[in-house]
Amino acid sequence: MVFSAAQLIRRDGVAATGMREVAAHAGAPRGSLQHYFPGGKEQLVNEAVGWAGRYAGQRIARFLQGLDEPAPSGLFAAMVAQWTDEYTADGFATGCPVAAAIVDCASAGGSTREAVAAAFTAWRTPLAEALTGLGVPTDRADSLATLMISTLEGAILMSRAAHDVRPLTTAVRELGPLLDGAVVPAA
Repeated sequence: MVFSAAQLIRRDGVAATGMREVAAHAGAPRGSLQHYFPGGKEQLVNEAVGWAGRYAGQRIARFLQGLDEPAPSGLFAAMVAQWTDEYTADGFATGCPVAAAIVDCASAGGSTREAVAAAFTAWRTPLAEALTGLGVPTDRADSLATLMISTLEGAILMSRAAHDVRPLTTAVRELGPLLDGAVVPAA
């Protein structure tokens, strides 16, 4: 149900994702929602956002394994390729569930805002660690990880709005040299 909630949030946003739709998407009885999510929709959204942040963080290691020549620009290109491939194959109907949750719930504050902040941390931390492993000094890795995620999220939004992957490919082309320029050669 958490996965289904994340998928519906990334397509429809939080406000348009109902508990009944989540149960139907998951193929679960409606009564199970109250059992597993006694905190209601807010709890379900928060768990879906948390899952999405952890999933994004776990993908970093997989992206690194797939690189022929490991470099920060290659890692960012792999992160972006996930989206360009999806948009090219399936259209522009979906985005990041973490971003969708904060767009819908930012003014509400509270637990969903905290869940989104934690999700971004769950993504940024392994990304910063990967950058350090690629030769970026520790004192720059976290800020560059923040820049990579911010750039990717913005490019996703722009691509969805334009129904065009060019914002994503532009981000890779322009950010790549900056990322590689942060690598300190081994002594």
